[in-house]
Amino acid sequence: MAAIEARGLSLTFRTADGPVHALTELDLTIEAGEFVSLIGPSGCGKTTLLRVIADLETPTGGEIRVNGVAPEQARLRRDYGYVFQAPALLPWRRIEANVTLPLEVMGLPRAERRARAQRQLALVNLAGFERKFPWQLSGGMQQRASIARALAFDPALLLMDEPFGALDEIVRDHLNEQLLALWRRTGKTVVFVTHSIPEAVFLSTRIVVMSPRPGRITDIVPCDLGRDRPLEIRETAEFLRIAQRVREGLRAGHSYEG
Repeated sequence: MAAIEARGLSLTFRTADGPVHALTELDLTIEAGEFVSLIGPSGCGKTTLLRVIADLETPTGGEIRVNGVAPEQARLRRDYGYVFQAPALLPWRRIEANVTLPLEVMGLPRAERRARAQRQLALVNLAGFERKFPWQLSGGMQQRASIARALAFDPALLLMDEPFGALDEIVRDHLNEQLLALWRRTGKTVVFVTHSIPEAVFLSTRIVVMSPRPGRITDIVPCDLGRDRPLEIRETAEFLRIAQRVREGLRAGHSYEG
């Protein structure tokens, strides 16, 4: 069963200035265990597509299934975790308490909440920081804590909306390596929004290239680089070939404008 299956997916926002076509006739299948990046210019519908998967937006045309059910059912079953662009941690709660927040909402016993939080914090290399407050952590560490929170209830699917975009290149490279290792260990399906071609190629099994609004898919690029990818792979001919194809897909997408 596919993790995500969209057919003829469209979404039009009604505004005072007229309709805004955010997504148009999208067809996309993402298999369980894939790492798929969505890339395209600002306003092309990447985040909108992620929000449709998460049942935060309702499509106006076509259909979409998440783990075999409608997005609303997937949300109610807690099939996915969502990582936003900013960590969105509550400043008055310690890191462990931030991670356990969704588990409190679910009504899990305190001991189980703490055990799960400790496991997920160890998974993102934050063991020992449970009692810190968010303001005591660097930006990269805060974002890792938000990933631990998204994983706390063990969802099959992880939705990530440009989580490393605000970080400097050195920190971003480090978190890319950690995220890739986490994906290998957990086997979860990841859908990842980014503006960075090197980031998309380094992380993904496939890259979905989108055009400017109205959001369409101009290309789906396979990244056959294996599961073990050191940062040095970015200097290889195969990596550069894939990056060039993504770049060409982005350029081709502009022919849809107007």
